[in-house]
Amino acid sequence: MGVQGLASFLENHRRIHREVQFRRSRLVIDGCNLNYLLYFSSGLDENHGEEYAAFERLVESFISALRSCDISPYVVLDGASDVSDKKDETLARRSEERVQKASQAATSSRPMHVLPQLAKLVFRQTLVRLEVPVAQCFAESDQEIAALASEWKCPVLSNDSDFFIFDLPAGFLPISHFCWKEVKRSGSQNFISCRRFYTSSFCIFFGIQRQLLPTFAALAGNDYVKLREIRWTQFVPEDQGKPHRLEGLLRWLQDFQQPQDALEAALGLMGDLSTKTREELLQKLHQGMEGYELCPSSLSRFFLHGVPPELSVGLVPLWMLLPLTQARLTADVLDVLHLHTMTGLSPVVEPEELRSSNQISRRIRQVMYGLLLCNTESLQVREIDRDGLKLRSIPVSPMFTRTSKRFKLSSLNQVMALFNLKVLFIIRSTSGVPQRSSWTSCSRRTALIVCRFYWRAEPPPDPSLLKALLQGISSGPDLSVCVAGLQRADRSCTQKLDINVVYSFNQWQVCLKNSIWLNQLLGFPLPEPDIARLFEGTLVHQLVHNMRTGGKPKTLMKSDRTSKEQYRTMLSILHQVQAQQAGVGSENREKASTRKQEQQEPLKEPPLNLQQLFLLHHHEETDPEAHIDVQTLEELQLEEQLSVRTRFKTKDRSNRCNKVQTDPEEGLQGAGHNLTGVGPPN
Repeated sequence: MGVQGLASFLENHRRIHREVQFRRSRLVIDGCNLNYLLYFSSGLDENHGEEYAAFERLVESFISALRSCDISPYVVLDGASDVSDKKDETLARRSEERVQKASQAATSSRPMHVLPQLAKLVFRQTLVRLEVPVAQCFAESDQEIAALASEWKCPVLSNDSDFFIFDLPAGFLPISHFCWKEVKRSGSQNFISCRRFYTSSFCIFFGIQRQLLPTFAALAGNDYVKLREIRWTQFVPEDQGKPHRLEGLLRWLQDFQQPQDALEAALGLMGDLSTKTREELLQKLHQGMEGYELCPSSLSRFFLHGVPPELSVGLVPLWMLLPLTQARLTADVLDVLHLHTMTGLSPVVEPEELRSSNQISRRIRQVMYGLLLCNTESLQVREIDRDGLKLRSIPVSPMFTRTSKRFKLSSLNQVMALFNLKVLFIIRSTSGVPQRSSWTSCSRRTALIVCRFYWRAEPPPDPSLLKALLQGISSGPDLSVCVAGLQRADRSCTQKLDINVVYSFNQWQVCLKNSIWLNQLLGFPLPEPDIARLFEGTLVHQLVHNMRTGGKPKTLMKSDRTSKEQYRTMLSILHQVQAQQAGVGSENREKASTRKQEQQEPLKEPPLNLQQLFLLHHHEETDPEAHIDVQTLEELQLEEQLSVRTRFKTKDRSNRCNKVQTDPEEGLQGAGHNLTGVGPPN
């Protein structure tokens, strides 16, 4: 939602605001609004793959500032799209504007405020790690935020102009005037200087009735209705200087006591209208006003007692309500269930002539659609994605496997918990990698699984991109240190945007994001990777530049033997997996691939399957939960995997005993990828 031009209009009427010292209070925060404003107001990179580690530190600093003033934050996030069509026009227009901005950023290299596609995940992960209460709504969050703040009698922090209209007992704090970076002290208490806005002050200043504020918002034009035909500036006195349309509307409203009278009079200003047009406009105006009606809060019980809100629509099983409210499950699943639509394919910085990066990970989403829609094979999901500079509705069929057809969404969580098949469906959309004793990071294991889709990028990622990606992943918690080290080591490294590198890493990020969505739906068979310690766009861009210009990142991992070993191990594993998959095509090609693999890769393993991915997360020798009941496997028609699992474990132990190592310097072979031309970090 949002009242067009209201925030800037009120900047010229500062007497309405009160300058306050804010401390010792609850604070309900518009999470999506804060996410955008924190990233865009801090000069973080927007075009080179983004700075997630720096963004994480920024969120940490913000929460630390609040807590130093005894302010208890409660963050509320947006949920699914509106199931009605009341805002379709507005949402479509905004989405196309974001596509335009993303294309402009790609061609001009200028920041155009296109939010990095993993920033929301970093924001949520950081808040959870800091133990900040977070709730994700089932729909748009504005009403829920206002209702919660009204019940708790605490203010709202946001920059959304709709909160100038909600009648909040404790007022509204605009983020743009919330000086959290400069915590001050008075006596024994810290405080944050800010402006507090009350609707009572607004109404007194402009001389209108409080019950007319929603009417003012609807007539001014919000996300539901636009009345462009009325020239409100005609009601501003000529001696007032340059007239403002909101000033004229407010002066006009001074003559009314009740909303309905004002609405009828506004339609009268539009001249002769047909009965049908009049009724349609009146309905839209009422819809625009309904968004400001406050109902009892559905989030208070969740924040205080952990009880999720109820959802009247019966398509969502009960077990999903808690992870949805906890933001441990993306709200995009609600759009798929309710509307058979995927609207979460946000535009990223890339030129219009290239196909959308989202296409590379479509198979992952198809598996997710298959789980959500169960056996309804006739249904298709409309993916709203860009085609050039235009948005298109692309029909996509869910992907069903022999196993997934046997389950229903309503009992999926019970099946996963009962049988402990934590990777039952992921194997259908990604390829697993074997367990290595020196490879302990779950985030890195997940990253390699995602690489299976990244190899399908168009154009395929070249050696420098893949090696830069693995080096960045291997850096772990020291990502920011590595960035600084590279900048010192290579002061000539240009920041000019290489759109091909950007496009390739866009594809990597969307594969990672969609894999995380699927992992969430499956109940986290793999721990969710820590994005801020897994991928840093500015780092991998500099690594690519460094390698392509003949340099060697000597400062990277030079004193960290663990990171270097993890890098070599991951490169070796990718070599093995890719070599196995390269044996498709003609018989001669298969023979050639086999000979080359025998020369370079003595560690030969059976084709990747469910058991390998299962062993990836649970090593049977150390985890008693890794045993799967034979009868269970037979019921799932997976009994044939038992022998594969046994052979794989025997072969793996045998190979480890032989102590034969694959040379990671040979890189990835096959499928158009050859990394032999680029050496490892020294």
